[in-house]
Amino acid sequence: MPRNHQNTKVHKKKFDPLPQRIEQIGKDIVDSAYIVHKNLGPGLLEKVYEVCFCHELAKKGLNYQRQVNIPIFYDGITFEEGLRLDVLVENAVICELKAIDLVNLVWEAQLLSHLKLTNKRLGYLINFNVVNIGQGIKRKIS
Repeated sequence: MPRNHQNTKVHKKKFDPLPQRIEQIGKDIVDSAYIVHKNLGPGLLEKVYEVCFCHELAKKGLNYQRQVNIPIFYDGITFEEGLRLDVLVENAVICELKAIDLVNLVWEAQLLSHLKLTNKRLGYLINFNVVNIGQGIKRKIS
């Protein structure tokens, strides 16, 4: 007897596409990272890259905040536990900046945690201590 396969479809959960505005902010972030890396190269302190990166964002007309504290809301209580993100662009996209030899998976987990705690969808982990900045940029969507 043939089986009815109509009811055996697998439904996959899909994220809604990012709004065009957020995609454009992401492009401007990547472009800013390329400009900074082209001018400074690898080997400097993270704070140097952060200041210059934010300057490039401002030149593009983007608003940003540096070293933003992230509270944890749980069970009706707000916990101030010292979580901090490096750069928040247009109150929409999180950028975690690094200047290290090897990116540890913990940094990616940190970025994903920041996205979840802030209800943001797009984030970038940018490591400036690489020869080719394209290899130092990781995009994460939650």
